[in-house]
Amino acid sequence: MATIDAVLFDLDGTLLDSARDFHRIINRMLNEAGREPIEFSELRTQVSNGARAMVMHAFKLEQDADAFPALHQQLLDYYGTDTCQDSRLFDEIEPLLSWLEERGIRWGIVTNKPQRFTLTLLDSLNLTERCASLVCPEDVNASKPNPEGLWLACQQLEVDPARCIYVGDHIRDIEAGHAAGMITVAAAWGYLNAGEQAEDWNSHYISHQPSELQPLLNSLLLQAENILPEKPGV
Repeated sequence: MATIDAVLFDLDGTLLDSARDFHRIINRMLNEAGREPIEFSELRTQVSNGARAMVMHAFKLEQDADAFPALHQQLLDYYGTDTCQDSRLFDEIEPLLSWLEERGIRWGIVTNKPQRFTLTLLDSLNLTERCASLVCPEDVNASKPNPEGLWLACQQLEVDPARCIYVGDHIRDIEAGHAAGMITVAAAWGYLNAGEQAEDWNSHYISHQPSELQPLLNSLLLQAENILPEKPGV
């Protein structure tokens, strides 16, 4: 019997490289406000922290600043009308998903990204019918790092969390995975904060490039019952 019954992924920074869409929109907003553009490499570190963090970082504002609510809403509005111009799956993700499907291992997404944006992206990337489980913030009472979304995905897939892997590019993903009792994989190719190291997250495994995921998952399949999620270690 396979050790892995399902693989769950975070979206932005794990499956999806969406940073260039956010960079384009944030720079449009900065230009309209008469401000200097932000470098792509700088904004990239904020994408997994969400829209609020990107606005705060780019405009050098605190969340309680008077200008913040309008700028935050402007980002959501612009992104809602231009969600998937430059967003793409990371290299080697498509072959990985096909590999999972060929082996009868279902995969799903648990994301803190609002549902309206997530559905648009999945449709644009022809993933809607392939994704066996999708959990967005609207589906739960508490988002990651709370494990509720991961448990809900397991219920949808009818799998035991202990026989599921969660892959994510943020420490909250790893914390949620541990809390849910899953095997955790840190996606070190993702949108890590400046100076942050995935090695510090205490995940069971680290994948530095998407191309490393398939060999890792294959090795886990071959290990049968040797995976112990309650004892993390790189």
